[in-house]
Amino acid sequence: MKRHHLIIPILLFLAVELYSQNTSQLNVKDAYQQDVKIRKTGMLILGSWAAVNMIAGGIGRSQLIGEKAYFHEMNLIWNVVNLGIAGAGYYFTLSGEVPSNSAELLESQVSFQKVLLFNAGLDIAYVIGGFYLMERSKNTSKNPERLKGYGKSIVMQGGFLLLFDLILHGIHANKTAQIPEFLSNLYIAPQEFGLVLNF
Repeated sequence: MKRHHLIIPILLFLAVELYSQNTSQLNVKDAYQQDVKIRKTGMLILGSWAAVNMIAGGIGRSQLIGEKAYFHEMNLIWNVVNLGIAGAGYYFTLSGEVPSNSAELLESQVSFQKVLLFNAGLDIAYVIGGFYLMERSKNTSKNPERLKGYGKSIVMQGGFLLLFDLILHGIHANKTAQIPEFLSNLYIAPQEFGLVLNF
């Protein structure tokens, strides 16, 4: 007897899944294209920041001395990594496949947002590390100008990345909230003999 009660929720779940794949496929595609646009724009901004810092860093390192030279040196070094990240991020965004349904799209977007929040945590650590180097430069006789210049650069770079990651996360999370309507209207509740799906 109980087997009959279990079949109904399973059939309803399959019906909802098929419905979502057929009726919201255009919505999934549109939402995915918006997602791609946001990520591409983010990587272009990061890449542009990196390129400007590398050029300015190279010029500054060659023409200045002392603390300012080290500041520009670290900007150059730091943004070689940023440019690599931006390039890889842009490439993988373009080469990604369109999700087959809303659940896959949601999973992808939430995963990306978790990466951004993790990065924001690292950015805070960078800023703290930069301040540490600046403070340490006051208490050492071993190349304090380098420590101070590097510290100032890391504080600036970490601060930019923190703002970048938080703003990109906010924009992306706002778009995630607009994923195909059926997900927001789907309700699953435990019952005595199975599940009830309301949509």
